[in-house]
Amino acid sequence: MNTRRKLTVLGAAVGIAPFLAVLFPAGTAGAHGYVSSPASRQAQCAAGTVACGPIKYEPQSVEGPKGLRNCHGNNAQFAELNDDSKPWKVHAVGNSASFTWTNTARHRTANWEYYIGNTRVTLVPGNNQQPDRTVTHTVNFGNFTGRQKLLAIWNIGDTANAFYACVDLQIGGGSTPTTTPSPTTTVPPTTTTVPPTTTTTPPTTTPPGSQEWAPGRSYQVGSEVTYDGARYRCLQSHTANPGWEPANTPALWQKL
Repeated sequence: MNTRRKLTVLGAAVGIAPFLAVLFPAGTAGAHGYVSSPASRQAQCAAGTVACGPIKYEPQSVEGPKGLRNCHGNNAQFAELNDDSKPWKVHAVGNSASFTWTNTARHRTANWEYYIGNTRVTLVPGNNQQPDRTVTHTVNFGNFTGRQKLLAIWNIGDTANAFYACVDLQIGGGSTPTTTPSPTTTVPPTTTTVPPTTTTTPPTTTPPGSQEWAPGRSYQVGSEVTYDGARYRCLQSHTANPGWEPANTPALWQKL
């Protein structure tokens, strides 16, 4: 190769390098995860419970520098996760509750932190170990009661980044003060006759006590569903998202 051709190739490589640096920024963690149960704000976006922007397609990608105290991890494209005026579903809980992370890519973990306001209510060590695909923590809320926004943080062990998720809670039980009106149930008059027994018999394709699996529904441990002609039992409480079909998520469902 002559000298002029060498210089041309070298110049092209130098010109491409900044472009590649933009596409692949240094220090980005290979891990991804979010709180799937109770449904975090990004989980509700993914399920279509709340209308959202790009976060709908990647709820696991709210990644930012460690030490932040917001719902969007300083990602401008996910800023609507900070919008408290959106109709986020509020979960009624007691003085403590269990929170499940779904890790779409596992990564060594420094720890998990849970905040209400500026108060850290729970710290769970990660011991710089690789977590399972789903991880569940029990969080005690201390003296906090009423409507609260809990910030869950997954601090990665070998990068400067963390993953963030906000969950809206009504601590202390009682009715859930959702921002969307609940449908009104009309009590039938006492003179109404009992419907024929044939209308209460489950279809032959759906075993008693089970229902067809569908995304957007919340499932508790022990719930049974049918999917693709097979029965499954729920192993971990969660809100189903597209792609979490029972046949594809053995950590969440046990085939019967």
